[in-house]
Amino acid sequence: MTEDIAEKILDTAERLYYAQGFAAVGMDELRQNAGVSLRRLYNLFPSKDDIVLAVLARKHQRWEQELDEHLARETDAVERLLAIYDYLFTWFQTDDFRGCGFINAFGELGGQDENVAAAIRAHKASFQRRVAELVADAGGSPALAAQLAILAEGAQTTAAIAGDPAAAEDARNAAEILIQAALAPASQG
Repeated sequence: MTEDIAEKILDTAERLYYAQGFAAVGMDELRQNAGVSLRRLYNLFPSKDDIVLAVLARKHQRWEQELDEHLARETDAVERLLAIYDYLFTWFQTDDFRGCGFINAFGELGGQDENVAAAIRAHKASFQRRVAELVADAGGSPALAAQLAILAEGAQTTAAIAGDPAAAEDARNAAEILIQAALAPASQG
């Protein structure tokens, strides 16, 4: 029962934070929308930081699972790399897309809360490691991995600001050029 209530609170917090911003949503608004007492909310999550960190942990887990499921559809190493941008394109087309929740949280809270900043950095580092693994599988260098990760991050920000999912297609096209250039010498030698 307690776990169900905690999940309901986290579902509500994630929805509100993503729609309105982390700083804009107070504990009372969260309590009202989740349908729990303030006492119950604080018993489960002693501070707003605890809720924010739990929301970020869930988002991280979901991001990795969804990305891995999308990448698993491809068997070719290069196509798996390009599938990152296909995944982004699908995400950017959702009705509630408002950019990367981690980038949003960092912009609002990262300078004020070192624990939140650390969770966000860990998420971004995990994504960079995942891209590096995929690049290594394709025979590319760590430099290529860094470039492809930056393209994905830039696409997220551009799509959110412009309100246009085409940023993922543009990033995919640039990634394809980078991959071809990086892998061409290896395949010719």
